[in-house]
Amino acid sequence: MAQTMLQKALTDDPDNLEIAVALSSLQLRGIQMVWFSPDEAVAVEARANATLEQALRSKPNSIPVLEAYCRFLSATNHFVESLVTCARALSFDPWNGSALYLIGLGQIYLGRFDDALATFRQADRYDTPPASRWTWLLGAGLANVLMGRDEEALPWLQRSIAITPATGRSHLLLAAAYQRSGRFEEARAAIAEGLRLRPGTTRLNVWPPMKNASPVCIAAFDRVVQAEVDAGLPEQ
Repeated sequence: MAQTMLQKALTDDPDNLEIAVALSSLQLRGIQMVWFSPDEAVAVEARANATLEQALRSKPNSIPVLEAYCRFLSATNHFVESLVTCARALSFDPWNGSALYLIGLGQIYLGRFDDALATFRQADRYDTPPASRWTWLLGAGLANVLMGRDEEALPWLQRSIAITPATGRSHLLLAAAYQRSGRFEEARAAIAEGLRLRPGTTRLNVWPPMKNASPVCIAAFDRVVQAEVDAGLPEQ
């Protein structure tokens, strides 16, 4: 719905850079949430890159532009660069939970799990914008699971799912935490719900591409995926 409204607004006013940036930011969130097919994602990335580079030249200190470019770098697995751009966004808006979430996500993929957890906790303390609350709750749960702190991850993941229950990926991560905590029946139920929300998910496609991720991160994700498989995630 939001994407359709923004696309119509941009069609009516094709030179409106603010609308173009808002559409790019929404679609990049869609790439991270795997809303698009691989071919669609490539096209979205190309359009977003062109839009955001133009926007940065026009408004280099704009918080929405910096946040959108930070999301672009994160969605395209340029994690080091995303940390720099997100930090610049935070220099103008230190309480920006969306930028903090993206910094935490970059730290996750760089294998800096403790730093990521601290970043997500900071976002939770600031709690703004409320619409994004589920993201840093999920991030804190993910950081804990990747560090093997499964019991500590559970309340974070449960809070995230209570706010946004339909992502599917949150349930799959919850299943891994349950499985490794010995709560096997709950793990199987979480896998079943995750597969209902994301039909066709298997070991091979459960997580986004790991390009540019650190070996520490890849190894930790592999352990999580194995727990999901043990709980009932199909191999292929």
